[in-house]
Amino acid sequence: MGEERKNYLWLRDLAYELGVSLFGVADITTIKEEFFLPSEIVKGLDRAVSLAFRLSDEIIESIEDKPTRIYYHHYRQVNFFLDQTALRLSSFIQARGWRALPIPASQIIDWEKQRGHLSHKKIAQMAGLGWIGRNNLLVNPEFGARIRLVSILTDMPLCCDEPMSFGCGNCKECLSVCPAGAIKEDPKDFDHLKCFEQLRLFRKLGYTGQYICGICVKACRGRK
Repeated sequence: MGEERKNYLWLRDLAYELGVSLFGVADITTIKEEFFLPSEIVKGLDRAVSLAFRLSDEIIESIEDKPTRIYYHHYRQVNFFLDQTALRLSSFIQARGWRALPIPASQIIDWEKQRGHLSHKKIAQMAGLGWIGRNNLLVNPEFGARIRLVSILTDMPLCCDEPMSFGCGNCKECLSVCPAGAIKEDPKDFDHLKCFEQLRLFRKLGYTGQYICGICVKACRGRK
């Protein structure tokens, strides 16, 4: 067994022990120019570890036509868990002599365009965790969109997973439930601005303290 495979299995098993639901690795050499990170920091970090945590179905089912307070709390706690897990895994990677850069699960730099330091969902798609659905979220075959993501950039030699292609098929459950009408049949036509305006309205009305919704997340249950 080669070094890349050994490292992959060691890190994957450790991640599952820490409680993550999904694990994958992507080669990010072709997309690093898209990151909102200094080039000198990401130089040499050619692998991205993608981690996902499954959201509580019971909490997601509590969402109807607006985000709930319990969903807001759950959302924050899952992000905290993912950040802590990425931090711990990064520490283990560094202890083995490799570089590791944990990227916050939910630190938005541009709210209007809904962009962070990088696209966790794009990395997750490249790492084989799912595909980008019509709802503009990472959709996993088993869990649907009911997951949250975090990424770790590293130079540790790791074998990579195969990217997953679009798999929504004829499912359009998320289109009719979107209160903003932001979701279209063609995923490329997703209206980021309409989505953001709806998130801002929910926050203004006092439903949450953050720009979140969850309605299309509830509609996307995966292939069960």
